[in-house]
Amino acid sequence: MTLRELYRRNPILTVTGWIHWALAAVLVALILFDSRTILGINAWIKPLKFSISIAIYVWTLAWILHYVSSRKRAIQVISYGVALTMLAEISLITLQSARGVPSHFNLATHLDAGIFSVMGSMIGINSVLVCWILALFFTAKPELPLAYLWGIRFGLVIFILAAAEGVFMVIHGSHTVGAADGGAGLPFVNWSQEHGDLRVMHFAGMHALQILPLAGYWLGHWEAPERTQVSAMAGFFFLYLGVMALLFGMALLGRPVLPT
Repeated sequence: MTLRELYRRNPILTVTGWIHWALAAVLVALILFDSRTILGINAWIKPLKFSISIAIYVWTLAWILHYVSSRKRAIQVISYGVALTMLAEISLITLQSARGVPSHFNLATHLDAGIFSVMGSMIGINSVLVCWILALFFTAKPELPLAYLWGIRFGLVIFILAAAEGVFMVIHGSHTVGAADGGAGLPFVNWSQEHGDLRVMHFAGMHALQILPLAGYWLGHWEAPERTQVSAMAGFFFLYLGVMALLFGMALLGRPVLPT
């Protein structure tokens, strides 16, 4: 994948990704000069994590949406929708970090609750758009190796499941199970090393959108019958689902993935 080809495929989402990469560079600089903490970690780490994750996400969509380019109107609406919701999301997360307060599950004031509500709405709209993308990959019938096509479809399915788990986190009121959010965590990602953490499964599910299509692309170029390629892709999908279920179960039981 080249940046020029990425831009040719989808200028809207490519530029959105560059905005998030530029923000990530600014946030790295802020971490070096601002020692404030939120829930035990540097205040700017959370928006940094989200800016990197969103940049990867929108560039992934920029790449795969090209395969359903026959649905021009749908792609335009989806691209603008994803760009606007992700820009709104990262802006609010960064704003809360600048204020020195948590962005997620923060209902301390009417302002904080309002910001969290808007963030939830943005993610909800984005999830609907991803469901639309999944529908396009079943109806537009792009001309791709079947294993690659199913890798994209499976990646979108798991992404949607991970988004649903995000709703569960909101209902739960936190991402930690067995304690309040905060405390000892793994470097950078800050996943709890003492209690269950719902973010681990969420992370694995979000990035299935890159992992499964890559697996499908590789299998699609494997010198084996097409049926064997698709069967291997399906096997990998169910294996990935099993890992997701394991991570979710461990979190619910209050068990950290990598304890101290």
